[in-house]
Amino acid sequence: MAVLVLEARDCTSPVFLVRTWALLCGCVTFSLVGSLEPEHLREPQRRHTTFWIACMFTWCFFFTLTLLIHVLNVIQFHSLLPVSWKNLTVTVAALGALMTLSASVLLPWRVLVHRPTSARPLAAAVAACLTVLAYCGEVWAIRGQPREQRGYMASLPGVLKIVQCWGGFQMIPLFLETMTATQARDLSAGGGGHVWQLWVSVGLYNVCLLMSLASVTVILCDCAGRFCPFPFDRLLAGFSLLGVLFYMVATVICVTNVLQDVENRSGLLIMETVIISITLMAYTVDFSFSIKQLCERGHG
Repeated sequence: MAVLVLEARDCTSPVFLVRTWALLCGCVTFSLVGSLEPEHLREPQRRHTTFWIACMFTWCFFFTLTLLIHVLNVIQFHSLLPVSWKNLTVTVAALGALMTLSASVLLPWRVLVHRPTSARPLAAAVAACLTVLAYCGEVWAIRGQPREQRGYMASLPGVLKIVQCWGGFQMIPLFLETMTATQARDLSAGGGGHVWQLWVSVGLYNVCLLMSLASVTVILCDCAGRFCPFPFDRLLAGFSLLGVLFYMVATVICVTNVLQDVENRSGLLIMETVIISITLMAYTVDFSFSIKQLCERGHG
């Protein structure tokens, strides 16, 4: 099969321009953050903290993924891939917007010292925000295309599944940091603490994340009818229902910890509460869409 090069008029399309913008801003962001001196960090003795690693991984991963998509789109090689290209591009853009947004919030809050006179951390924060805007612009440009050029992941139910994946991914570094803080607190207090609550919560998060990743993977590979032994729309509704139930249990555990006012974890509890609330809302709305779709098909 011949490989075609992108035409000149495609280089001025909104998707091409914002994707190039995302590449430039992402490269500048992780370059500036990686070059920060130890005194710029909140904990100079722990340069590679969990959140610092999570932020750097986010920018580097989505830069690499966006560059690969950009190159494949330019040489028109994506038609040879066994994936739904229109679903893949919007999935990477939307998830990149959410993940880089989290990283841009964590950068000044949990990683850097608040030094308004320091130019390099301020420039890194500005570049991180521009990266978020670039990915948001790519999502907006893709959703602005004609309906036949957009995939399922560009619809509201598809975006909700991306939000669900984002919530599960955010819990990984949060759990590691919370476990470290809890173990240090329990060691100094000489008690057993509430470590079991953390393990129950992380188990629920992981199950929900695996269900959301499985749903997105099936959609991206267009294999719902080939490998799924059950009606895929009913399977999605079941996953959404389980996500609602599991995150409700996790919400109860989180609220209990907030009421107990655990010391040295107030910031982590705020982050966990915000992420749980957003993800629970995404599962709830997604479940509502799934039920509505099943009812419409039943009446039809």
